[in-house]
Formats: sequence, C-alpha cells, structure tokens
Amino acid sequence: MARYGKEHKSETRRRIVETAGRRFKQDGIDGSGVSTLMKDAGLTNGAFYAHFESKNDLVATAIADQLKVQAESVVAQAAPGRAGLEQIVRGYLSPQHRDSPGEGCPNAALLDEIGRCADATKQAYTDGVLVLIEGIAARMAPEDPSSARVKALALLGMMAGTLQLSRALTDNRLSDELLDQGVNNALALLDAGQRV
Repeated sequence: MARYGKEHKSETRRRIVETAGRRFKQDGIDGSGVSTLMKDAGLTNGAFYAHFESKNDLVATAIADQLKVQAESVVAQAAPGRAGLEQIVRGYLSPQHRDSPGEGCPNAALLDEIGRCADATKQAYTDGVLVLIEGIAARMAPEDPSSARVKALALLGMMAGTLQLSRALTDNRLSDELLDQGVNNALALLDAGQRV
C-alpha cells in the first residue's frame, strides 16, 4: 500500500479547511456536518480524523484561516491611507458581498454562531479579528495605529452588522439602500475626529 508524503497530507488538510470555511459561511457551523464537509473536499469521512481531533478543532482552524485570508486579500491589498479604508468599506458593504456569503467575510456570516462556540474557536476568532483591526487601524492612524484600534473594531462591527441585516431583508431595494447608508455611516465614522 502506497503511503502519502507530508506534502500530500498538508495539501489535503488545506483543502478541508478551505472548503469547510466556505461551507460554514454559506450554511452555518451547525448546518454543516462532517460528512458534508468531507464530501465537499472530495474525501471520505474516515479521512477527517487523520487531520482533526473533532469538528470543533476544524471550526477553530477554518475561522482562523478565513480571517487570515481576509486580512491578506482585502485589508493588506487595499490602497494606502484613507483611499484604502474607503475601498474596504465599499467592498464590504456591496451587493456582491451581500449576495455571496460563502465567498465573503466570516464576521457577517458566522458571528452569532461563534459566540456560542467553544473557547478555542472564540480565541481563534479573537486572534484573527485583532489582525484585521490592526491592518485597518494602521490605515486610520499610520503614526500611531494603537490609538485607532477601538475605532477600527467599531468600524468592523458596524460593517458586519449592516451586512448581516442586509442579508436578512427580502426587499432587495431596501437592502441596497441599507448598504448605501451603511457606507455613508462607515465613512462618517472614519472622518469623525479628523476635522480641525
């Protein structure tokens, strides 16, 4: 029987984490069983335990991964300064993001469930959010990012709540209006305290 190398095991684990992250955001943590997650990854249920101790272990790993991807692909890739902040806000509070929860931010998709998860998942979430807000704060106050940390967290909370509410509305026009107002509110928060 042929044995796979470490690279194969690492790649298989990565595939499980990525597909689980998308599935969790699309269907929720509780709505995503191990068999569905493994089927999405193209693997058998038995292979799961070669990579994770439990579903909770996978949840914590997938949440950390999703937040890392968001920090690297959205926050770190945004233009510098105020222009980058506006880019982040407009992309986050867009109809495209609203309509694609499986491809979007884990905050708006999973906050309610994360609050009920095990401490390890909450810690993975907290660690990931801290990276996100540090990137945002660095754009808000490049000379002293720590001074903008709470404001960056408030911005993230405002955007996640607005996106969650927009996804719950059945009236697309009202949802679009909410997203537009959310952009205005987020930009006003960014500008607060900046006037002399």
